[in-house]
Amino acid sequence: MSHTVDIAPAPSAAEPAFDLNALREDFPVLRREVHGKPLVYFDNAATSQTPRQVIEVFNDYYSRYNANIHRGLHTLADEATAAFEGTRETVRAFINAEDSRQIIFTRGTTEAINLVVNSWGRTNLGPGDEVLISMLEHHSNIVPWQLLARELGFAIKVIPVDADGALDMMAYRTLLNERTQLVAVNHVSNALGTINPVAEIATLAHEVGAKILVDGAQAAPHQTVDVQAIDADFYAFSGHKVYGPTGVGVLYGKRELLEAMPPWQGGGEMISTVSFEAGTTFAAIPHKFEAGTPAIADVIALGRALDWVQGVGLEAIGDWEQTLLSYATQQVREIDGLRILGTAPHKAGVLSFVVDGAHSQDIGLLIDQLGVAIRTGHHCAQPLLHHFGVDATCRASFAAYNTVEEIDTFVASLKRVIDMVR
Repeated sequence: MSHTVDIAPAPSAAEPAFDLNALREDFPVLRREVHGKPLVYFDNAATSQTPRQVIEVFNDYYSRYNANIHRGLHTLADEATAAFEGTRETVRAFINAEDSRQIIFTRGTTEAINLVVNSWGRTNLGPGDEVLISMLEHHSNIVPWQLLARELGFAIKVIPVDADGALDMMAYRTLLNERTQLVAVNHVSNALGTINPVAEIATLAHEVGAKILVDGAQAAPHQTVDVQAIDADFYAFSGHKVYGPTGVGVLYGKRELLEAMPPWQGGGEMISTVSFEAGTTFAAIPHKFEAGTPAIADVIALGRALDWVQGVGLEAIGDWEQTLLSYATQQVREIDGLRILGTAPHKAGVLSFVVDGAHSQDIGLLIDQLGVAIRTGHHCAQPLLHHFGVDATCRASFAAYNTVEEIDTFVASLKRVIDMVR
């Protein structure tokens, strides 16, 4: 679901489609104070907070059925395996994949992209080939391709953005050609919040025979993801941005691609047979790509997080975040010398800005003293920020549990801090 940002009057009576107060009770961290002030947490694009239902998974797992999975025959191993594989099915349903075997567990979006780079990319790319990467990408969808290009000799072409931070689709069409082998693009920009038309991008890529890898880290927490409707060849997202634990993520791939790809890492679980004489044969997907003991409790907790999100409703979450984004955008636009970066018509709940005469790091450090947590820096998107002529921005990003009152606190604190540093 895409959203258009309309700047509306202050939504003093606005309420989400869910019980916001009850939802906030699910998050223990929201009850703490920082520097004697109630915490206002607006750093959700980096890491969302975790509800108690997810936190409880760890106590339950390590207290009742801590065991390695797949290979054991005892009760604890059976229970752990069932819970772990249950999450695979939960993820399949969450992104509407055809088959749970298309779901590979990784340490996060970064490792998922590196898996594609080092397995599919290393097998299919070479001199004369081209990979298209958008200007909007996180470093995790740039650097691995650069490393491989340096080794294999293929070219990387950059899809530009317009002045609002929207992808230049005309330029994209021009860049596509018979040499294009893959398009790597994020679904939602972590630095600007821009929502990319990934289904259209995929259609155009497929018309020239190219594959598409979608970084969905910033989309999965905010809108319904349907990998079949997108026709994504690969889709990746992280647990810690969708109310789950750190250190776990997902790679989805089309079955025929995954089956043709060689393993990236070797070890236990990913084998069928091992012999010094005959060599090694590999397990079927997804286990071919899951060497070693995985983060078992974390994967189970990811499943619980996705259940929690589905229980609240992704459409309701996205609609509420749009209300917050619209109100916050309206409020900060009234601050003299403040410039918003990223004004594309379709945005997720990310507000990135710079202030004349004030360094973003100073703003971030001082506003923290008032209990407000925002992100400052280049957001692992240096090429994009340099395109807009800045080295760093302040970024406020919203989640289901945030409130209009917190935005008022943020704006008041921001004005106070700006007066201090100017």
